[in-house]
Amino acid sequence: MPSARMLPGLSLTDQPVDTVLNWGLGVESTAALVEILDGPAAHGIDLDRFAVLHNVVGSEWPDTLADCERHILPLLRRHGVRLVQVARAGQSNSAGIEVLDDSHSPEQLVSRGSWALWDELESNGTVPQQGGKRLCSIRSKGEVGDRWIPTVTDGRPFTQIIGFSADEEGRKARDLLANRNPLRTGRFPLIDWGWTRRMCERFLLERFDVQWRKSYCWFCCYPVSMGAMADNLQRMRMFPEIAGRVLRLEYTAMALNSKARLFGRRSLLEQFDPGVDAPVLKAFERELAGAWGIYHVRRILPVSRTNPDVRAPALRSVELLDRGPSHFVGGRLQGISRRHRVDVETDPYGSVRGVLRRRGNGLPAVEEFMVTAPACVRDKKQGRFEEEWARHTARRTQAALAPHAAR
Repeated sequence: MPSARMLPGLSLTDQPVDTVLNWGLGVESTAALVEILDGPAAHGIDLDRFAVLHNVVGSEWPDTLADCERHILPLLRRHGVRLVQVARAGQSNSAGIEVLDDSHSPEQLVSRGSWALWDELESNGTVPQQGGKRLCSIRSKGEVGDRWIPTVTDGRPFTQIIGFSADEEGRKARDLLANRNPLRTGRFPLIDWGWTRRMCERFLLERFDVQWRKSYCWFCCYPVSMGAMADNLQRMRMFPEIAGRVLRLEYTAMALNSKARLFGRRSLLEQFDPGVDAPVLKAFERELAGAWGIYHVRRILPVSRTNPDVRAPALRSVELLDRGPSHFVGGRLQGISRRHRVDVETDPYGSVRGVLRRRGNGLPAVEEFMVTAPACVRDKKQGRFEEEWARHTARRTQAALAPHAAR
């Protein structure tokens, strides 16, 4: 259980909570919250022992925050409902969590804490992964709430209200299956009421005269799978500075791994038209105006040791060798590459790549290159990387750019 030291904003004067509603700011959880507050007793809620929990990821859209502050926070204040805003305090689990605000009279939504998921992606030079579990949501939301709730329930059984709609019976089943806390009872009122997402949207529109927007991170890769890409692009056009930041995130990730497109087969950049989307693309260019670096990148695509037909998780080493303006590091890498007769690739936005080992079509495979990109990625490699690299390359070196590029 987190200590009070790890929860600096925690109110210790409230009586224990027996019901927590997870509020993600989106359509479904907001509709459930509003309906419950319209008649808490009818829904079996004692507001004195009720808390609304908002897990702050750090990259929510401004229009979602504005709608919630304008329409929902006054409702919470009117009912004296306790709103607790929590976040991870750092990338490591040992950093704990932090309570950003804990109030029965909340005035604003906190946009981010000391650490945000964006920080992890940016420093790793990656974008969210589409396949498998939504680990980003688990780390930035689920784990945070699971660590906060025991601090306010006093070790007693509690109910956790989740805003899955009637369209999401599968998510309810997975939640119940994944629950390992014998004190927790999951409750899914929208499913019990038969409320679909469309019905939730209509409910909020009639109540607040607002077409409630989806709640998700700026850099989320799921709009394409949700059939909402057109809305996502339009939202980025509304907030070009945010779009510019996301484009830089993807651009940097693709410099380190050409397959790291935000939406799988298509990059975000490909979906903006230079003739129409000048504000977005100019914001992207402004993002690229900062410091750049020369990175030495090595990647191993291994196969499973127990089944050679199955690919194992990739291993990667990234090392920053030099930094400076884009034209400086780009010119330096081109010059070094020419002297060592290394193939050079460039792109319209300034990235230069010197290819040392090309990735083959089969597995296992390795690739190695030097590349220039925005200087925001930290050095990183797995502990066993060098051993695996030596094994996969048979200790042969095809080029020696790294010693020449490093100062």
